[in-house]
Amino acid sequence: MRVAIIGAGLAGVTSAYELAAEGHRVTVFERRGSVAAEGSFANAGFVVPGLALPWTAPAFPAPFRPGFGWRFAHWRAARDTALPERQEKLLRLAQFSLARLARLRRDLQLDYERAEGQVVLLRTAKDAAAIAPGLALLERAAVAHHRIDAEQCRALEPGLNPDVPLHGGVQLEHGEVGNARQFALQLRTEAQRLGAQFRFHTTVRSLTPGQPGAPARLVHEYTPPKEQGGGLSRFPADAANFGDTEPMGLGPIEHVFDAVLVCAAADAAALLAPLGLMLPRSRMHGYSITAPLRRLEAHPDLGPRAALWDQQRQVAIARIGQRVRVAGGIEFGGSGDKYNPAAVALLHDALHDWFPGAMQQGQVQRWKGAFALLPDGLPLIGASGLPGIWLNLAQGATGWPIACGAARALAGPIGGRAAEFELGGPGALDTTRLA
Repeated sequence: MRVAIIGAGLAGVTSAYELAAEGHRVTVFERRGSVAAEGSFANAGFVVPGLALPWTAPAFPAPFRPGFGWRFAHWRAARDTALPERQEKLLRLAQFSLARLARLRRDLQLDYERAEGQVVLLRTAKDAAAIAPGLALLERAAVAHHRIDAEQCRALEPGLNPDVPLHGGVQLEHGEVGNARQFALQLRTEAQRLGAQFRFHTTVRSLTPGQPGAPARLVHEYTPPKEQGGGLSRFPADAANFGDTEPMGLGPIEHVFDAVLVCAAADAAALLAPLGLMLPRSRMHGYSITAPLRRLEAHPDLGPRAALWDQQRQVAIARIGQRVRVAGGIEFGGSGDKYNPAAVALLHDALHDWFPGAMQQGQVQRWKGAFALLPDGLPLIGASGLPGIWLNLAQGATGWPIACGAARALAGPIGGRAAEFELGGPGALDTTRLA
Protein backbone atom coordinates (compact mmCIF):
# COMPACT_ATOMS: atom_id res chain seq x y z
CA MET A 1 0.00 0.00 0.00
CA ARG A 2 0.95 3.63 -0.53
CA VAL A 3 0.77 5.33 2.87
CA ALA A 4 1.30 9.01 3.65
CA ILE A 5 2.15 10.21 7.14
CA ILE A 6 1.68 13.86 8.08
CA GLY A 7 4.07 14.92 10.82
CA ALA A 8 7.50 13.59 11.81
CA GLY A 9 7.36 13.83 15.58
CA LEU A 10 7.51 10.71 17.75
CA ALA A 11 4.10 9.56 16.52
CA GLY A 12 5.02 10.05 12.87
CA VAL A 13 8.48 8.48 13.02
CA THR A 14 7.36 5.40 14.96
CA SER A 15 4.43 4.99 12.56
CA ALA A 16 6.74 5.32 9.56
CA TYR A 17 8.98 2.57 10.88
CA GLU A 18 6.16 0.16 11.72
CA LEU A 19 4.39 0.65 8.38
CA ALA A 20 7.62 0.36 6.40
CA ALA A 21 8.42 -2.82 8.32
CA GLU A 22 5.06 -4.18 7.14
CA GLY A 23 6.19 -3.66 3.55
CA HIS A 24 4.18 -0.52 2.74
CA ARG A 25 5.53 2.35 0.61
CA VAL A 26 5.67 5.16 3.18
CA THR A 27 6.11 8.89 2.57
CA VAL A 28 6.35 11.25 5.53
CA PHE A 29 5.53 14.95 5.10
CA GLU A 30 7.00 17.32 7.68
CA ARG A 31 6.91 21.11 7.56
CA ARG A 32 10.10 21.45 9.63
CA GLY A 33 13.61 20.53 8.52
CA SER A 34 14.04 17.35 10.57
CA VAL A 35 12.24 14.81 12.68
CA ALA A 36 11.21 15.64 16.26
CA ALA A 37 11.59 19.36 15.61
CA GLU A 38 8.52 20.58 17.53
CA GLY A 39 6.70 18.97 20.46
CA SER A 40 9.11 16.00 20.55
CA PHE A 41 12.30 18.08 20.48
CA ALA A 42 13.08 18.65 24.18
CA ASN A 43 10.20 17.13 26.09
CA ALA A 44 10.53 15.49 29.48
CA GLY A 45 11.75 12.23 27.95
CA PHE A 46 9.58 10.03 30.18
CA VAL A 47 8.59 6.56 28.96
CA VAL A 48 6.59 5.59 32.02
CA PRO A 49 3.27 3.74 31.67
CA GLY A 50 2.11 5.03 35.03
CA LEU A 51 2.33 8.63 33.80
CA ALA A 52 0.73 8.11 30.39
CA LEU A 53 -2.21 10.25 31.50
CA PRO A 54 -2.36 13.12 34.01
CA TRP A 55 -3.84 11.14 36.91
CA THR A 56 -1.74 13.14 39.35
CA ALA A 57 -2.82 16.53 37.96
CA PRO A 58 -4.59 19.02 40.22
CA ALA A 59 -6.69 21.91 38.91
CA PHE A 60 -4.57 24.02 36.55
CA PRO A 61 -2.79 26.64 38.67
CA ALA A 62 -2.42 30.28 37.68
CA PRO A 63 -0.97 31.58 35.39
CA PHE A 64 -1.66 28.42 33.35
CA ARG A 65 -5.45 28.35 33.59
CA PRO A 66 -7.30 27.51 30.38
CA GLY A 67 -10.23 29.54 29.09
CA PHE A 68 -13.77 28.89 30.21
CA GLY A 69 -14.68 26.89 27.09
CA TRP A 70 -11.87 24.39 27.56
CA ARG A 71 -12.50 24.13 31.31
CA PHE A 72 -16.17 23.41 30.68
CA ALA A 73 -15.28 20.71 28.14
CA HIS A 74 -12.82 19.24 30.66
CA TRP A 75 -15.50 19.26 33.37
CA ARG A 76 -17.99 17.55 31.07
CA ALA A 77 -15.46 14.94 29.90
CA ALA A 78 -14.62 14.08 33.51
CA ARG A 79 -18.27 13.14 34.05
CA ASP A 80 -18.43 10.74 31.13
CA THR A 81 -19.16 7.32 32.61
CA ALA A 82 -16.95 5.69 29.96
CA LEU A 83 -13.89 7.77 30.92
CA PRO A 84 -12.41 5.35 33.52
CA GLU A 85 -12.55 2.50 31.01
CA ARG A 86 -10.81 4.63 28.41
CA GLN A 87 -8.16 5.73 30.89
CA GLU A 88 -7.51 2.11 31.79
CA LYS A 89 -7.16 1.22 28.11
CA LEU A 90 -4.63 4.03 27.66
CA LEU A 91 -2.53 2.72 30.54
CA ARG A 92 -2.60 -0.75 29.02
CA LEU A 93 -1.54 0.73 25.68
CA ALA A 94 1.37 2.43 27.47
CA GLN A 95 2.48 -0.93 28.88
CA PHE A 96 2.24 -2.48 25.41
CA SER A 97 4.23 0.48 24.09
CA LEU A 98 7.04 0.11 26.62
CA ALA A 99 7.41 -3.56 25.66
CA ARG A 100 7.54 -2.59 21.99
CA LEU A 101 10.18 0.07 22.70
CA ALA A 102 12.30 -2.50 24.51
CA ARG A 103 12.04 -4.82 21.51
CA LEU A 104 13.07 -2.07 19.10
CA ARG A 105 15.96 -1.05 21.32
CA ARG A 106 17.31 -4.62 21.39
CA ASP A 107 16.70 -5.50 17.75
CA LEU A 108 17.93 -2.23 16.27
CA GLN A 109 20.67 -1.53 18.85
CA LEU A 110 19.29 1.93 19.65
CA ASP A 111 21.15 4.17 22.09
CA TYR A 112 19.24 7.22 23.31
CA GLU A 113 20.80 8.04 26.72
CA ARG A 114 18.25 6.04 28.65
CA ALA A 115 18.11 5.59 32.40
CA GLU A 116 15.69 3.44 34.39
CA GLY A 117 13.62 4.61 37.35
CA GLN A 118 10.72 6.94 38.09
CA VAL A 119 9.58 8.46 41.39
CA VAL A 120 6.59 10.73 42.01
CA LEU A 121 7.53 13.13 44.83
CA LEU A 122 4.82 14.08 47.34
CA ARG A 123 5.66 17.15 49.37
CA THR A 124 2.75 16.94 51.81
CA ALA A 125 0.13 14.55 53.16
CA LYS A 126 -2.40 16.54 51.13
CA ASP A 127 -0.48 15.67 47.97
CA ALA A 128 -0.54 12.00 48.94
CA ALA A 129 -4.30 12.08 49.49
CA ALA A 130 -4.91 13.85 46.18
CA ILE A 131 -3.42 11.02 44.11
CA ALA A 132 -5.52 8.24 45.65
CA PRO A 133 -7.87 8.08 42.61
CA GLY A 134 -4.86 7.86 40.31
CA LEU A 135 -3.36 5.00 42.28
CA ALA A 136 -6.68 3.17 42.13
CA LEU A 137 -6.60 3.57 38.35
CA LEU A 138 -3.08 2.11 38.23
CA GLU A 139 -4.31 -0.85 40.25
CA ARG A 140 -7.14 -1.56 37.81
CA ALA A 141 -4.75 -1.36 34.85
CA ALA A 142 -2.18 -3.58 36.60
CA VAL A 143 0.55 -0.92 36.40
CA ALA A 144 3.28 -1.88 38.86
CA HIS A 145 3.83 0.74 41.58
CA HIS A 146 4.13 1.14 45.32
CA ARG A 147 4.14 3.90 47.89
CA ILE A 148 7.42 4.75 49.54
CA ASP A 149 8.32 7.00 52.46
CA ALA A 150 10.66 9.99 52.41
CA GLU A 151 13.66 7.91 53.47
CA GLN A 152 13.10 5.46 50.61
CA CYS A 153 12.77 8.36 48.16
CA ARG A 154 16.13 9.70 49.25
CA ALA A 155 17.71 6.26 48.99
CA LEU A 156 16.61 6.06 45.35
CA GLU A 157 17.69 9.64 44.68
CA PRO A 158 20.50 10.53 47.10
CA GLY A 159 20.87 14.01 45.63
CA LEU A 160 17.47 15.23 46.85
CA ASN A 161 17.75 18.35 48.99
CA PRO A 162 17.32 17.25 52.65
CA ASP A 163 15.99 20.69 53.60
CA VAL A 164 12.88 20.43 51.41
CA PRO A 165 9.85 18.90 53.18
CA LEU A 166 9.09 15.48 51.69
CA HIS A 167 6.12 13.41 52.83
CA GLY A 168 6.88 10.42 50.61
CA GLY A 169 6.45 9.25 47.07
CA VAL A 170 5.30 6.63 44.61
CA GLN A 171 7.79 4.45 42.80
CA LEU A 172 6.55 3.59 39.31
CA GLU A 173 8.21 0.43 38.04
CA HIS A 174 9.03 -0.57 34.47
CA GLY A 175 9.67 2.98 33.30
CA GLU A 176 12.61 4.87 31.87
CA VAL A 177 13.75 8.28 30.71
CA GLY A 178 15.76 9.15 27.63
CA ASN A 179 16.49 11.54 24.80
CA ALA A 180 13.33 11.53 22.68
CA ARG A 181 14.86 13.40 19.75
CA GLN A 182 17.87 11.11 19.62
CA PHE A 183 15.51 8.12 19.57
CA ALA A 184 13.48 9.70 16.74
CA LEU A 185 16.60 10.41 14.67
CA GLN A 186 17.82 6.83 14.98
CA LEU A 187 14.43 5.29 14.21
CA ARG A 188 14.07 7.59 11.17
CA THR A 189 17.29 6.10 9.82
CA GLU A 190 15.92 2.59 10.35
CA ALA A 191 12.67 3.52 8.60
CA GLN A 192 14.61 4.86 5.62
CA ARG A 193 16.55 1.61 5.40
CA LEU A 194 13.19 -0.08 4.97
CA GLY A 195 12.28 2.28 2.14
CA ALA A 196 10.40 5.07 3.91
CA GLN A 197 10.85 8.51 2.33
CA PHE A 198 10.84 11.77 4.27
CA ARG A 199 9.86 15.10 2.72
CA PHE A 200 11.00 17.93 4.99
CA HIS A 201 10.02 21.61 4.72
CA THR A 202 6.79 20.34 3.16
CA THR A 203 3.37 21.54 4.29
CA VAL A 204 0.22 19.52 3.62
CA ARG A 205 -2.44 21.93 2.40
CA SER A 206 -5.49 19.67 2.11
CA LEU A 207 -6.82 16.12 2.28
CA THR A 208 -9.58 14.41 0.35
CA PRO A 209 -10.87 11.10 1.74
CA GLY A 210 -10.93 8.06 -0.51
CA GLN A 211 -14.02 6.77 -2.25
CA PRO A 212 -15.03 3.27 -3.38
CA GLY A 213 -12.44 2.36 -5.98
CA ALA A 214 -10.52 5.63 -5.56
CA PRO A 215 -7.59 6.46 -3.21
CA ALA A 216 -7.31 9.41 -0.86
CA ARG A 217 -5.75 12.60 -2.25
CA LEU A 218 -3.22 14.83 -0.53
CA VAL A 219 -2.05 18.27 -1.67
CA HIS A 220 1.34 19.38 -0.37
CA GLU A 221 3.64 22.31 -1.00
CA TYR A 222 7.36 22.78 -0.53
CA THR A 223 7.76 25.56 2.06
CA PRO A 224 11.46 25.93 2.89
CA PRO A 225 12.81 28.74 5.04
CA LYS A 226 14.06 31.73 3.14
CA GLU A 227 17.72 31.90 2.23
CA GLN A 228 19.87 34.78 3.36
CA GLY A 229 19.30 36.49 0.04
CA GLY A 230 15.56 36.32 0.48
CA GLY A 231 14.88 33.61 -2.11
CA LEU A 232 13.69 30.04 -1.68
CA SER A 233 15.85 26.95 -2.12
CA ARG A 234 14.59 23.97 -4.10
CA PHE A 235 16.71 21.65 -1.95
CA PRO A 236 16.09 20.95 1.78
CA ALA A 237 18.66 22.87 3.82
CA ASP A 238 19.66 19.78 5.78
CA ALA A 239 19.30 17.20 3.00
CA ALA A 240 22.72 15.72 3.65
CA ASN A 241 21.67 14.82 7.19
CA PHE A 242 18.35 13.27 6.29
CA GLY A 243 18.94 11.42 3.06
CA ASP A 244 16.33 13.35 1.08
CA THR A 245 18.23 15.02 -1.77
CA GLU A 246 15.44 15.00 -4.33
CA PRO A 247 14.65 18.56 -5.49
CA MET A 248 11.15 19.76 -4.69
CA GLY A 249 8.80 21.45 -7.13
CA LEU A 250 7.37 24.81 -6.16
CA GLY A 251 3.64 25.31 -5.76
CA PRO A 252 0.91 22.86 -4.67
CA ILE A 253 1.37 19.23 -5.76
CA GLU A 254 -1.25 16.50 -5.50
CA HIS A 255 -0.52 12.84 -4.80
CA VAL A 256 -2.78 9.86 -4.18
CA PHE A 257 -2.40 7.34 -1.36
CA ASP A 258 -4.23 4.25 -0.23
CA ALA A 259 -4.11 5.56 3.35
CA VAL A 260 -3.18 8.83 5.04
CA LEU A 261 -2.15 8.84 8.71
CA VAL A 262 -2.39 12.25 10.40
CA CYS A 263 0.23 12.69 13.14
CA ALA A 264 0.45 16.48 12.90
CA ALA A 265 -0.48 17.00 16.56
CA ALA A 266 -1.34 20.64 17.28
CA ASP A 267 -1.97 21.51 13.61
CA ALA A 268 -4.35 18.64 12.86
CA ALA A 269 -7.55 20.49 13.74
CA ALA A 270 -7.23 22.99 10.87
CA LEU A 271 -6.38 20.20 8.42
CA LEU A 272 -9.32 17.99 9.42
CA ALA A 273 -12.00 20.66 9.88
CA PRO A 274 -12.75 20.98 6.10
CA LEU A 275 -13.49 17.24 6.14
CA GLY A 276 -16.18 17.71 8.78
CA LEU A 277 -14.07 16.19 11.57
CA MET A 278 -14.18 18.89 14.23
CA LEU A 279 -11.62 18.46 16.99
CA PRO A 280 -11.90 20.45 20.22
CA ARG A 281 -9.54 23.39 20.57
CA SER A 282 -6.44 21.67 21.85
CA ARG A 283 -3.25 23.57 20.93
CA MET A 284 -1.00 24.12 23.93
CA HIS A 285 2.65 24.73 24.69
CA GLY A 286 4.98 23.11 27.16
CA TYR A 287 8.33 24.35 28.46
CA SER A 288 11.66 22.82 29.36
CA ILE A 289 15.15 23.88 30.36
CA THR A 290 18.23 21.73 29.79
CA ALA A 291 21.83 22.21 30.90
CA PRO A 292 24.95 20.15 31.70
CA LEU A 293 25.09 18.71 35.20
CA ARG A 294 27.73 20.13 37.49
CA ARG A 295 30.42 17.58 38.33
CA LEU A 296 31.83 17.72 41.87
CA GLU A 297 33.88 14.83 43.32
CA ALA A 298 32.63 15.62 46.81
CA HIS A 299 28.99 15.42 45.64
CA PRO A 300 28.65 12.62 43.05
CA ASP A 301 24.84 12.73 43.31
CA LEU A 302 24.44 16.45 42.77
CA GLY A 303 21.63 15.86 40.27
CA PRO A 304 19.00 13.20 39.59
CA ARG A 305 19.90 9.61 38.77
CA ALA A 306 16.85 9.04 36.58
CA ALA A 307 13.41 10.70 36.48
CA LEU A 308 11.25 12.41 39.07
CA TRP A 309 7.83 14.03 38.99
CA ASP A 310 7.00 16.85 41.43
CA GLN A 311 3.28 16.22 41.92
CA GLN A 312 2.55 19.56 43.58
CA ARG A 313 4.22 21.71 40.94
CA GLN A 314 3.51 19.36 38.02
CA VAL A 315 7.17 19.48 36.95
CA ALA A 316 9.36 16.70 35.57
CA ILE A 317 13.07 16.48 36.46
CA ALA A 318 15.21 14.01 34.54
CA ARG A 319 18.77 13.04 33.84
CA ILE A 320 19.46 12.91 30.08
CA GLY A 321 23.00 11.58 29.70
CA GLN A 322 25.23 14.13 31.42
CA ARG A 323 22.52 16.80 31.36
CA VAL A 324 19.55 17.63 33.52
CA ARG A 325 16.20 18.51 31.99
CA VAL A 326 13.27 20.16 33.76
CA ALA A 327 9.91 20.26 31.99
CA GLY A 328 6.47 21.57 32.89
CA GLY A 329 4.14 24.54 32.70
CA ILE A 330 1.22 24.34 30.28
CA GLU A 331 0.35 27.43 28.27
CA PHE A 332 -3.03 27.31 26.57
CA GLY A 333 -2.76 28.62 23.02
CA GLY A 334 0.00 31.18 22.67
CA SER A 335 2.88 31.20 20.19
CA GLY A 336 6.15 29.33 20.06
CA ASP A 337 8.41 32.40 20.06
CA LYS A 338 7.20 34.16 23.24
CA TYR A 339 8.29 32.74 26.57
CA ASN A 340 6.17 33.13 29.70
CA PRO A 341 8.61 34.24 32.45
CA ALA A 342 6.44 32.57 35.11
CA ALA A 343 6.68 29.21 33.33
CA VAL A 344 10.47 29.38 33.05
CA ALA A 345 10.77 30.51 36.68
CA LEU A 346 8.64 27.55 37.78
CA LEU A 347 11.16 25.14 36.23
CA HIS A 348 14.17 26.83 37.80
CA ASP A 349 12.46 26.98 41.21
CA ALA A 350 11.54 23.28 41.13
CA LEU A 351 15.09 22.25 40.27
CA HIS A 352 16.54 24.54 42.93
CA ASP A 353 14.20 23.02 45.50
CA TRP A 354 15.22 19.42 44.88
CA PHE A 355 18.74 19.68 43.45
CA PRO A 356 20.25 23.09 44.27
CA GLY A 357 23.36 23.86 42.25
CA ALA A 358 22.96 20.83 39.97
CA MET A 359 22.68 22.78 36.72
CA GLN A 360 25.44 24.79 35.03
CA GLN A 361 23.46 28.01 34.79
CA GLY A 362 25.63 29.59 32.12
CA GLN A 363 24.68 26.87 29.61
CA VAL A 364 20.92 26.63 30.04
CA GLN A 365 18.90 25.99 26.88
CA ARG A 366 15.24 27.02 26.96
CA TRP A 367 12.64 25.30 24.85
CA LYS A 368 8.94 25.76 24.18
CA GLY A 369 7.02 23.29 22.07
CA ALA A 370 3.45 22.93 20.85
CA PHE A 371 1.37 19.85 21.53
CA ALA A 372 -2.27 18.83 21.47
CA LEU A 373 -4.30 17.88 24.54
CA LEU A 374 -8.01 17.13 24.36
CA PRO A 375 -10.29 17.94 27.30
CA ASP A 376 -10.54 14.29 28.39
CA GLY A 377 -6.74 13.95 28.39
CA LEU A 378 -6.85 11.01 25.95
CA PRO A 379 -5.33 10.60 22.48
CA LEU A 380 -7.10 9.99 19.17
CA ILE A 381 -5.66 6.82 17.67
CA GLY A 382 -7.28 4.77 14.94
CA ALA A 383 -9.82 5.09 12.16
CA SER A 384 -11.16 8.60 11.64
CA GLY A 385 -14.47 7.50 10.18
CA LEU A 386 -13.42 9.00 6.83
CA PRO A 387 -12.34 6.50 4.12
CA GLY A 388 -8.58 6.25 3.92
CA ILE A 389 -7.90 8.73 6.76
CA TRP A 390 -6.35 7.52 10.03
CA LEU A 391 -5.36 9.43 13.17
CA ASN A 392 -2.52 9.27 15.67
CA LEU A 393 -3.02 12.51 17.59
CA ALA A 394 -3.21 14.34 20.91
CA GLN A 395 -0.82 12.23 22.96
CA GLY A 396 -0.27 15.18 25.29
CA ALA A 397 2.88 16.87 26.52
CA THR A 398 5.17 13.82 26.34
CA GLY A 399 3.79 11.41 23.74
CA TRP A 400 6.64 8.93 24.12
CA PRO A 401 4.90 6.62 26.66
CA ILE A 402 2.42 5.48 23.98
CA ALA A 403 4.21 6.29 20.71
CA CYS A 404 5.68 2.87 19.92
CA GLY A 405 2.53 1.02 20.98
CA ALA A 406 0.16 3.27 19.06
CA ALA A 407 2.25 2.94 15.89
CA ARG A 408 2.36 -0.85 16.21
CA ALA A 409 -1.38 -1.04 16.94
CA LEU A 410 -2.19 1.03 13.84
CA ALA A 411 0.09 -0.80 11.42
CA GLY A 412 -2.17 -3.84 11.26
CA PRO A 413 -5.56 -2.20 10.58
CA ILE A 414 -4.10 0.27 8.07
CA GLY A 415 -2.72 -2.69 6.13
CA GLY A 416 -5.93 -4.66 6.41
CA ARG A 417 -4.95 -7.15 9.09
CA ALA A 418 -5.92 -7.61 12.74
CA ALA A 419 -4.47 -5.21 15.31
CA GLU A 420 -2.01 -6.43 17.93
CA PHE A 421 -3.66 -4.04 20.37
CA GLU A 422 -7.37 -3.25 19.94
CA LEU A 423 -7.90 0.53 19.98
CA GLY A 424 -11.66 0.60 19.33
CA GLY A 425 -14.54 -1.16 21.03
CA PRO A 426 -14.94 -0.81 24.83
CA GLY A 427 -12.83 2.08 26.07
CA ALA A 428 -12.26 3.26 22.49
CA LEU A 429 -9.40 5.70 21.88
CA ASP A 430 -10.45 6.60 18.31
CA THR A 431 -12.88 9.28 17.08
CA THR A 432 -15.99 7.31 18.07
CA ARG A 433 -15.93 9.12 21.41
CA LEU A 434 -16.19 12.51 19.65
CA ALA A 435 -19.44 11.61 17.86
